[in-house]
Amino acid sequence: MKDTARPAGFSAAFKGGFGRVSRAWQPVLLTALFVVLALPAGWLIAPAFIGPPPAATPQTPAWQLPPSALSARQGLPPLQDTAPLPLPSAVSAQLDPVLTPDGGGSFTGLVQDALSGDVLFDRGGAENRIPASNMKLFTAVAALRALGPEHRFSTRVLAGSNPNQVVLTGGGDVLLSNAESAPEQVLGHAGLATLAAATVAALQENGTTGELTVLVDDSLFSGPALNPVWADGDVAAGEVAPLFPLALNSARYNPAATTGPRPQDSAVAAAEAFATQLRAAGAAAGLTVAAGVGRSTASAGTGGTPVLAEVQSATVAEQVGLMLETSDNYLAEVLGRMAAVAAGEPASNGGATAAVRAQLTELGITTPTMQFADVSGLAIGNQASARQLADVVRAITTGTDPRLRAALDGFPVAGLTGTLDVRYTDAGTARGAGLVRAKTGTLNTVIALSGYVVDADGRLLVFSFIGNGLTPGAAGNREAVDRAAAALAACGCR
Repeated sequence: MKDTARPAGFSAAFKGGFGRVSRAWQPVLLTALFVVLALPAGWLIAPAFIGPPPAATPQTPAWQLPPSALSARQGLPPLQDTAPLPLPSAVSAQLDPVLTPDGGGSFTGLVQDALSGDVLFDRGGAENRIPASNMKLFTAVAALRALGPEHRFSTRVLAGSNPNQVVLTGGGDVLLSNAESAPEQVLGHAGLATLAAATVAALQENGTTGELTVLVDDSLFSGPALNPVWADGDVAAGEVAPLFPLALNSARYNPAATTGPRPQDSAVAAAEAFATQLRAAGAAAGLTVAAGVGRSTASAGTGGTPVLAEVQSATVAEQVGLMLETSDNYLAEVLGRMAAVAAGEPASNGGATAAVRAQLTELGITTPTMQFADVSGLAIGNQASARQLADVVRAITTGTDPRLRAALDGFPVAGLTGTLDVRYTDAGTARGAGLVRAKTGTLNTVIALSGYVVDADGRLLVFSFIGNGLTPGAAGNREAVDRAAAALAACGCR
């Protein structure tokens, strides 16, 4: 079958027309094709030119924002005299079962309400006992009253008998360091390096050159430097050392070592350390220092002798605090002698014990029955009662003499500080941890603990427990006084 016939010339006309149209649309088609291909590529490369979309601003957690107002003040409320007063019978029921010796010996004790003075527990409270280091409570009170909490001891360098002689003069500071003064510290508050630098500056101003000779003046103290009543074993163990009115580190070779050998002449040891610092400080100024130190044959602090340099100790309040917290025998004895100096008494053991007794009498504490062999409690010849110790604690906490409040910071805190730092950790005593604050006392057959605590009802109680004739080394004796004090802390004794 054949196709339908078409007019002649149709094919040629169609072909020619289509060709002309296609040629006219070619630029349009190419442009459209370019756009179609370019758009995806543009989407891919556009971020490189315009950057990513902005991220959401992070929100700072509320706990990281600075506070808009101060927090409410937190702490224990002031003690109220309306807090319930414990019943003596209930207090005795708590203490009698736990205040028992481990082996031989016996315990006395007294508990008072700090505000009223009412006696809540009394087991032989008036009996004389060896108080061990609880004696330091008497010394603390005497030092604060005789010297004042803000008093400081001066260590001075005075001009000697010739321009090239300097005299290191002790004024009662036995907490000197061999470094720069450290004002933020008690031990090392005054430093020999600082004193030496100030001395060199003064000598330069005076035009001094050449070799210097160092002497030491320790004439402030009198009488035996070593109390003859102290046991040789205690001296050998480093419990105490011969007393001088100046010393490094409370007469210790190492400030961190609380036992072991001590310098037997702390004044000369301090002078030798000062000479070493003076040699180092004077090198740049053309000054040299002769080897060795001598002892001044006369007090150099009289007759208007020029003072070349001076450093001052921490306050008496700070030193009393350190003495109580660490039970430092050497520091206690020195504070007793300095109290004697303030009272115009000789700075000897006899002067110190007399000064302490006099201050206690003025405070209203009965002293005729007391016996003082020293003022640190190291001697077994001391005698005092639990009543007298409780009275002293009450005078410190609530008495009328505000100077005595400075001693509060020195009481060791059960389970945390000082000589109580490793106690109150077992089930029988843990309830007193952080609450009991008390001065410890320990000798071979003696355990004592005197201090204060707020009971469960908010009543401030003062106490003293003393064990004598105890079995040496029996662990239950220390636990007995700790349990007794912890029982007071937990007491709702009504």
